[in-house]
Amino acid sequence: MATSDGDALKVSGLPSRKAKKGSDPIANVMDMIVSGKVKMVDFKFIDLPGTLQHVSIPASKLDMDKFTDGHGFDGSSIRGFSAINESDMLLMPDACTAVLDPVYKVPTLSMVCNVADPISRERFDRDPRFVASKAESYLRETGIADTAYFGPELEFFVFDSVRFDQNQHYGYYYLDSDEGIWNSGRTSDNGSGANLGHRPRNKEGYFPCPPVDTLQDFRSECVMKLMDAGIDCEVHHHEVATAGQGEIGMRFQTLTKMADQVMMYKYILKNVAREQGKTITFMPKPLFGDNGTGMHVHQSLGLKGGNVFYDENGYALLSEDALYYIGGLLEHSPALLALTSPSTNSYRRLVPGYEAPVNLVYSMRNRSAAIRIPVYSRSSKAKRIEYRPPDCTCNPYLAFSAMLMAGLDGIKRKIHPGEPHDMDLFELDHEEAKRIKQVPGSLDRSLDALESDHDFLLRGGVFSKSLIETWIDYKRHKENDAIRLRPHPYEFFLYFDA
Repeated sequence: MATSDGDALKVSGLPSRKAKKGSDPIANVMDMIVSGKVKMVDFKFIDLPGTLQHVSIPASKLDMDKFTDGHGFDGSSIRGFSAINESDMLLMPDACTAVLDPVYKVPTLSMVCNVADPISRERFDRDPRFVASKAESYLRETGIADTAYFGPELEFFVFDSVRFDQNQHYGYYYLDSDEGIWNSGRTSDNGSGANLGHRPRNKEGYFPCPPVDTLQDFRSECVMKLMDAGIDCEVHHHEVATAGQGEIGMRFQTLTKMADQVMMYKYILKNVAREQGKTITFMPKPLFGDNGTGMHVHQSLGLKGGNVFYDENGYALLSEDALYYIGGLLEHSPALLALTSPSTNSYRRLVPGYEAPVNLVYSMRNRSAAIRIPVYSRSSKAKRIEYRPPDCTCNPYLAFSAMLMAGLDGIKRKIHPGEPHDMDLFELDHEEAKRIKQVPGSLDRSLDALESDHDFLLRGGVFSKSLIETWIDYKRHKENDAIRLRPHPYEFFLYFDA
């Protein structure tokens, strides 16, 4: 997201309002309002499941009082927030996140908001951004580090059409992509009268050049919009699957800022796709028979400018604290997945025997392990670990906070992860494979694990029991039960003639 230096206030022909070093972010925002370049102000916030919400006001209605008194809204209409008898809540805009919105045609200044109680004026217990803020504060209190860095890799599919419906007597989904290998036998491409071929085959979509990769310009436009919004992007490319799977890599950031960026990333990509007559999904497993999409999360800890995870004499250049951090992630993974892979669809991707990080071990370079240690660079600044089970259906504020809390628990309790597994785990024989612990096989099992293992999340008041109980109840009844109670289309193939 934007920082207070004002660099991110440049977009679509509007002038950058470069702020002086150390200047007041609120003053910078008010300068933009006074300039007359901004016509609307958009207040964005995040519900508990992790969907971006917003409300807009004319720019002329933004004054200093909005930053101290907030903007009222009905919290009972937001998933996971307040009951109807305590529905009045406040949005408190964070001026440090101010950016000219790259999606809207009308010049609009966007700010991410914190949620507060109108009576106590304290931040709302179940506001996901508050959890992230508390996690960063708790980290500093431990003395282990002063900064947590996160670098998630968000993958996605770009489709040309999507249809789905569910009723009492039918249920279906239908996806299509011009890039889909299933269209190799189609009569023509885009009404041109000829099928031009050049489509990525299943599991062969990694790094092909055009004409196989038809989405280069789409991803490039997304990158430019992200950069306009103050998000530093490092790379983009086609991903492994057919049918428009891709990835845009963001440079690492601190915990709350990166969670802000994840929300803006998804927002911008969805709207660029819509503008081009396409649609995008971050579902972990929208296609049968090809790779799913994950959100591998790179993470490290910093202390006084140094990297807590680096040791030139350690395994894969990892320090002892880094190994303990890994130990915490592995020990708490069954519970973590209820927050990092929190959809029923997540477990269509996390299936043993396929190219999914289901094995709760660590290794350098090895993408078949739940935790991989990248070894591209020997620089102390680059040393990090990559946690591979998460996916983009998570709420990033909660997911990043939970991973940090699990890692810190590992360091405090000195949980050693054991020996690394540098072999190809997919090639182990049955007996060897049985000895390796794996992630839960369903959302229901992950929720059970979170219910029995969440004390590490409560330390420092980072998560509250109320939030965890609300999360578990919502996921069980609104999602897990909703899927469990409905027949699956393939069940008719298997059982209709029983």
